[in-house]
Amino acid sequence: MTDHLFTLHGDVLAAMRRGPKPFAKLAFVLSEAEEPADTALGHFRDRILAADPGDSLIALWHRTLTAWDLAEHADWPATPARTDARRSEAYDRLGFGADLRKALDDAVPVFKEPGPTVISKEFTSWYSRDAAAARSFYWNSYEQLLRRKGWSDEAVAGLDEASHAVVERLSDPTRTEAYGARGLVVGYVQSGKTANFTGVTAKAIDAGYRLVIVLGGTLNLLRGQTQRRLDMELIGRENILRGADPADPDALVGIDYQDDEDWPAKFVGHGGRPSALGAFDIERLTTRDDDYKSLENGIRALDIEKQARTQPLYDPANLHHAAARVMVVKKNKSVLSKLIKDLKKIGPILSEIPALIIDDESDQASVNTTDPKKWEDGKVARTAINSQISQLLTLLPRAQYVGYTATPFANVFVDPGDGEDIFPRDFLISLPRPTGYMGVQDFHDLESAEGTAEETHIRGIYEDTGDRLQEALDAFVLTGALKLYRVDHGVDEGPFRHHTMLVHESVRMAEHAALALRINSMWHRAAYTSQQGHDRLAALFASDFHRFAADDLPMPESYAELKGCVSRARQLINAGGSPVLVVNGDTERDYAQPELDFDRTPHVWKILVGGTKLSRGFTVEGLTVTYYRRTTQQADTLMQMGRWFGFRPGYRDLVRLYIGREEALGKSRTVDLYEAFEAICRDEETFRSQLTRYATLVDGKPQVTPAQIPPLVSQHLSWLRPAARNKMFNAELVEIRSPGQWVEPTAYPTGAGDLRHNAEIWRPALETLGQDLTVFVTLADNDQGSYTRYPAKTAVLSHTQLLGIMSSLTWGRPDLFAPHLAYLTDGSDTGCATDDWTLILPQTSGPTSVAASILGTPPITLVQRKRNARGVFNRISGVSHRQSAERIAGLHPLSDDDPFASQLHKPRRGAVLLYPVVDPDIGNPAGLVTGGSIDPAKVVLAAAFIPAASASGGSVPYVRFRAVDSSRLDEATIEVP
Repeated sequence: MTDHLFTLHGDVLAAMRRGPKPFAKLAFVLSEAEEPADTALGHFRDRILAADPGDSLIALWHRTLTAWDLAEHADWPATPARTDARRSEAYDRLGFGADLRKALDDAVPVFKEPGPTVISKEFTSWYSRDAAAARSFYWNSYEQLLRRKGWSDEAVAGLDEASHAVVERLSDPTRTEAYGARGLVVGYVQSGKTANFTGVTAKAIDAGYRLVIVLGGTLNLLRGQTQRRLDMELIGRENILRGADPADPDALVGIDYQDDEDWPAKFVGHGGRPSALGAFDIERLTTRDDDYKSLENGIRALDIEKQARTQPLYDPANLHHAAARVMVVKKNKSVLSKLIKDLKKIGPILSEIPALIIDDESDQASVNTTDPKKWEDGKVARTAINSQISQLLTLLPRAQYVGYTATPFANVFVDPGDGEDIFPRDFLISLPRPTGYMGVQDFHDLESAEGTAEETHIRGIYEDTGDRLQEALDAFVLTGALKLYRVDHGVDEGPFRHHTMLVHESVRMAEHAALALRINSMWHRAAYTSQQGHDRLAALFASDFHRFAADDLPMPESYAELKGCVSRARQLINAGGSPVLVVNGDTERDYAQPELDFDRTPHVWKILVGGTKLSRGFTVEGLTVTYYRRTTQQADTLMQMGRWFGFRPGYRDLVRLYIGREEALGKSRTVDLYEAFEAICRDEETFRSQLTRYATLVDGKPQVTPAQIPPLVSQHLSWLRPAARNKMFNAELVEIRSPGQWVEPTAYPTGAGDLRHNAEIWRPALETLGQDLTVFVTLADNDQGSYTRYPAKTAVLSHTQLLGIMSSLTWGRPDLFAPHLAYLTDGSDTGCATDDWTLILPQTSGPTSVAASILGTPPITLVQRKRNARGVFNRISGVSHRQSAERIAGLHPLSDDDPFASQLHKPRRGAVLLYPVVDPDIGNPAGLVTGGSIDPAKVVLAAAFIPAASASGGSVPYVRFRAVDSSRLDEATIEVP
């Protein structure tokens, strides 16, 4: 039966390619005379309210409204994307009333998750939404494939926006003057960066780019993975077959993927040769198994024919009729040498080819790591791969370079003044955390010590716990059995095709072999078929996996229900005679193991033992249990080893990380690897949040350009650098401006003399505190009338007083506080714009409350905060204390329910929350107080402050810093306003 309403709405929305328009008018024009009721909006509303799950009309509107909600580059909206205001604007333009709006909002909630963050130079607009829609053959095919794979409307629309943001910042492929943009896209470890650069490639070749070179890792396996992904999701069956009859075995000789279980069903199809459908073909210059080779036909394949011979290739008359060439090559000196040699043979047309170079894992091998001090006569010396990338960019003056990485610090430390290098001078785009991604927030309780992430997923290895390796093996068997149990109870088996455990203890290959032998021995002694083995598994099931099971997934009530699945899991893991695969080495030998090919092997259920080669770029499918004890002193290297990050549909609750908490580093130090991961994750999240803060345009212009990114990189562990020393560009952040935003230093000294000194500095301010308590009120966010109260002692300090205190204090990491101090020093309207400060010391009066005098001051309540393994506090201020301080500083409207905050507020006044902190490792506060006083050497006077918010509400945070740039050697530093 024909769904006339769906057909009409499809026609109407198809006519709204450039944005929402009056729906009723278009419906009247496009409706069939015999179905007049379909134009009635009341009929539409009733359909929404009565719709069943999967209703085609709801799905149509879900796609459309989501695309409008997320649109960043459309001409029609005057409101911000991802907001209720944007949705309301769309409804206004459609002419929808309140009842219909409510029905649609209930069916299709506004998607408000953050989009990509863009730091960019100003650029010439050429890739509008209309231009993209006019030429979108390969993007449309890719989008349809993603929807068939189950991608949500939000995920597809988000990818569309993020990839559009990249392509619009490339050079117009038809422009007369050659220009090669340089950019960097930052994702999360194992978070789907390949999907983004596949989308970018699709849009770029649709727009006119005719040569795409993907630098796909340093190993054949990684290169082959990338080639297969592009072939499957973008290039498609027809371009792979190149006219060969898929039913003729003789015609398929030499054509790859004939042994791939996903061929041809899961490979995108275009419905015929694209050139016969009015588009253009893609010619592959590499295949799944073959990297680029120096062959005569390879040279001819690069010699692109022109229809209008008197016009350059980049002229639209030629460009949009020419086939595109795509190659995926290793970052290997020999391979790239062959490619460069062939390109040099082609001749002048090279300067006419709009090319795109995508560098996957762009901080690996691509960055120049030579020591500038050793360059002869000041001439740049380059490492092999960096030199070859530079040669490619020189040979192809119309080449655009886009790097992709999850660890961007090495790339942003590249010298901006080296015009032949890969510094992202034009743009840096930080991708949002994808929906369903299991990342740092799922393994670390970053915001609260009361979270459950660590308890659920982390199993620490300490001296007194033993190595816990047998327990980790047992967990691997149990989780495999639980996956099989879930499949038996209706959970989709797709994500459970592979089930793996990763063991990463050392970088030494000899130790990998010994460890693999040990695991093999442990496996065969584990007695998984005996009562002893079952008892051990049953105990682990009850104490761990049953306890932390997800509420929405099947979980047996007892181990007895799981016993049959345990036997099947053990057999799958032991298939082939050994449960262990060793993956290491400088050659491809270990990567050629059939059991390691996640694409062609139906089920990989193995324990993988390895080192560095099991980290960057290598996706360990089905990874559920990780055993990690390897140390390193480079943050980006450590982050890339976090293979436990990724997508874990159907088994998030089963993921376990066994990690060293007391691992030797050198001869005299032990480090907590879990704390180290938390530190670098905080650094990366800080970097991303800084990018977000400074992505806002000021007067239509960017406040920070890519050349000014290095100062946003921080380092919180003294032993863990952001990147290797030979990758770090010299830049110094000298100021962070934070109007109306909290500044909370957490690195305080530990020495008795420094703590006494700081108490002396604060004493005059403490002596001015009023003895009467001020009661502040924290109101609930949901505006339902609930609240909490807390008493505090208060005083008002002049800006000069506070600045004097902050300038005189001793800090644990003065370099981290110096940029904030520089901001405080400027009290003018263009600086922190604060005349005075309300000093607030929260007080408690419960049975466990302890108050004490410090250096003769009136008694004040002591609080406990614990330093972490890095020697810094995770948080100083209490969340419930902040709201009144924010009200005083003008960040929130005044409230009659919080009268003392209203009384203390005035323009240009900030607020300071001060806490006398006792670390529980020093002792219990009550035990440290003698005669009503406490030794100031036992107390950290720790503060969080919020400068006055701008009275106009228009103040924007920004940075000021110095950055070394080799292109301006006559200036030692360059001030950036």
